[in-house]
Amino acid sequence: MLGYSLTAFILFASRQTPPAACTLAGPAVEAHWSGAIPPASTVQAPLRAVTDVPLPGSASRFDYQSLEPASGRLFISHMGAGQLVVFDVHAGKVIGNLDGFPTVTGVLAVPAEHRAYASATGDHAVVVVDDSTLRNVARVPGPRFPDGIAYAPAERRVFVSDESGQRDFVIDATTNTVVSQIELGGQAGNTQYDSTSHCVIVAVQTTNQMAIIHPANSTIVRRITLDKAVRHPHGVYIDAPNRLAFIAGEESGTLGVLDLRTLQLRQVLPVGSDPDVLAFDPELKRLYVAAESGVVAVFEERDGSLVQLGWYRAPKAHSVAVDPATHRVYLPLANVNGRPLLRILMPNPL
Repeated sequence: MLGYSLTAFILFASRQTPPAACTLAGPAVEAHWSGAIPPASTVQAPLRAVTDVPLPGSASRFDYQSLEPASGRLFISHMGAGQLVVFDVHAGKVIGNLDGFPTVTGVLAVPAEHRAYASATGDHAVVVVDDSTLRNVARVPGPRFPDGIAYAPAERRVFVSDESGQRDFVIDATTNTVVSQIELGGQAGNTQYDSTSHCVIVAVQTTNQMAIIHPANSTIVRRITLDKAVRHPHGVYIDAPNRLAFIAGEESGTLGVLDLRTLQLRQVLPVGSDPDVLAFDPELKRLYVAAESGVVAVFEERDGSLVQLGWYRAPKAHSVAVDPATHRVYLPLANVNGRPLLRILMPNPL
């Protein structure tokens, strides 16, 4: 009986352990850049097409994607059709085309919650989907224009960019209710979680800043103002192990490499016009930056810096995802000969 009580106490205590502090907290800083921006790559990206898979729905715009690696389910926001497409990367086929997502933008698969979260901008809501049954289990209203989504695992909270509402909405994943609204002071770009610093990082487009949020108390604990060489930051990817943030400037057509140790820009590199979605292959250390102009810029991370590998061009290829297990790259294309399709590519020299 004593042993049982002690075990129960230890389990209880472990669940009551407070989350780690957000270690990027501190005074406001400016991330300067004084170097030259190199010319854009003229080399064809080291990618080869594997296949084109027809997608359901209308020949209209796609937006974010999110892969659940274990199940191989790739959730694709078919923004123009108001549908969430579910593609099985193992089977190589569409296994679901879900309705009820008007003007869907952001999507995030969260295996820890057995859920996928999608921003139904047309309904000013976030839709919660069971990742096994593919059924909608909740609809969380509130954001004016919900977009990018991040998840803080210790707090079990979902952070949603409200782009035109200039806020980040915080949703309790256990109750599917809004627990906080964080005023950003400008339009919200993408929201990302940094697993090393235990912070949520939001691009604030119209102030040219990155806002650092403590996920436990939903407060902004630091602001980083970016150099104008990276203007109107929108797309963001956090390479947590290597302490780098890759930030796409929509207005400048550049990619800033922010050192999360020094909070200074290490590089500013050219990408396609109006860059949007970023994806990273952690094993190959390849970064893909997709732009509205139909350019996917491909980089390789070497010793904390990015090296240009080339550009891949496809019509309106502004959304990209990568499977870290197979290294395959996924580009949903809105209109190829009047139909939407998913272009699957493989990096060379694999």
